[in-house]
Amino acid sequence: MGGLSRGGVQESGVMPYHGSPLRHSKSELNSMDIIYLRDLRIETIIGIFDWEREVKQTISLDIEMGTDIKKAAATDHIDDTLDYKAVSKRLIDFVEKSEFQLVETLAERICEIVIGEFNVPWVKLRVNKKGAIRGAQDVGVLIERGSKD
Repeated sequence: MGGLSRGGVQESGVMPYHGSPLRHSKSELNSMDIIYLRDLRIETIIGIFDWEREVKQTISLDIEMGTDIKKAAATDHIDDTLDYKAVSKRLIDFVEKSEFQLVETLAERICEIVIGEFNVPWVKLRVNKKGAIRGAQDVGVLIERGSKD
């Protein structure tokens, strides 16, 4: 009952703990965590055609933001992490008021906000403009900005 069997494995199948410190490779120490928002839907003026300049369309954002969550995980405090609610509120406010012609321009500006205002070193963004092309389920751009290092 709970004794060691051959190979030092307990009968329960769990290796005994000997108190040795964890060792991490250099790549593990420099790893990046990702906080994400999926399918953030926002109404905005976007497009090059006359009718698109008059009618708000729904765009969808998928955002991956590189950050380090270790401190937040240790303290369990919102001030020690990237506040995704604050990010989403800022982006909703910005996109709703914008009137870009191209999704490419909108995507660049969104990345500038995330990196510049929220101290995020790396962002991956998909801007989806559903229904823009007849016969296609969706269309848009996917960009990455910043550095994962």
